Amino acid sequence: GRKDAINTTIINFNNEKMQITWAARELFHNNNVSFSYTFDEGKHKVWKPCPTYLLDQDYNSGCLFKTEGPTLAISIRNSNGSEEFFSKKFKSDFYIKPNRPENVTFFWKDDTLTVSCNKPERAVKCLQLELQYKSKFDKEWQSRTSRCCSVEDQGFDPRKCYSLRVRMKRLVPLCNVVNYSSDWEAETYWMNGTLLDSCDDDDITSQSNTITVLSCSLAVLLMMFILLILLCKCQRPQISVMPAIPDPKYIFVDLLNDHNGNFQEWLDKTDHVLLQTKLEYEEPECITEAESQHEDEKNSDKQGPLEKIFTFSGTAENSDLTAAQIACLIPASNTIASFAGFHILMNDDMYVML
Repeated sequence: GRKDAINTTIINFNNEKMQITWAARELFHNNNVSFSYTFDEGKHKVWKPCPTYLLDQDYNSGCLFKTEGPTLAISIRNSNGSEEFFSKKFKSDFYIKPNRPENVTFFWKDDTLTVSCNKPERAVKCLQLELQYKSKFDKEWQSRTSRCCSVEDQGFDPRKCYSLRVRMKRLVPLCNVVNYSSDWEAETYWMNGTLLDSCDDDDITSQSNTITVLSCSLAVLLMMFILLILLCKCQRPQISVMPAIPDPKYIFVDLLNDHNGNFQEWLDKTDHVLLQTKLEYEEPECITEAESQHEDEKNSDKQGPLEKIFTFSGTAENSDLTAAQIACLIPASNTIASFAGFHILMNDDMYVML
């Protein structure tokens, strides 16, 4: 019963070397054991001692030897070989662990990746090529498997950096009773079909691009702010040099809407408003015609009466004081314009739109 209770691990490395291991201290309680094997079949077997022991704290816990055939028999005995603890016979071909893929190549076309490697010399039909990949946004590896010795997958994002690794797998249960795979090939890093040293380079590039974009944006905003300040400062001399000309159409809104273009009627209605407005802005230095005449009487007619500058034929009822005030409010004119019996003095800074 003890012969069946011992658990061993059997690995045939690419059908080149055999490795048999067992739990020495748990199974044999600090007693050392010996190991022997044979690839011979039939009655005349030649048992060979273990050429290389694997140790666990100075106790024999395994044996490593060359693979010499498809059928293997092993025996574990006490240290002097007088008592057998365990024996087993099996097909060594069912415990093969393949080697790593050789000469791995990566071919990119748009978003499609094709990975291939050299074909092994033996048992190609029992092998599969496995590709695993992930980006920094993936928590787990994505896997694709195909018959030896090429595997293809698509849908890769050219903006992402991918970590890639490949290995060989042995078909189960067609060729193996244990699901053995080779060790992983060295991990490589790819982005948009370009081989990188690591995906950290992608992070550095992204950070550099972000810093560049932010710097350019801040520079543009700063330039716009400076231009806005300069524009505000330049508006002041522009207003002084080229003042805006007021639009006179709003002054005559009442003439067109309320009086249907009757200028005389509009003038009668708005005359007292204009006079009141002008009186509010009368300068104290202005001397009215009435005052001037009064002074002329005192000074024995030293100076002649002032000439009325702005007179209308329909406003004789206005007092002399009002006419004099209007005369003070009107600037000196160089040109007299006549319209419908009215005489208007104009200078270079005045215009009339009807």
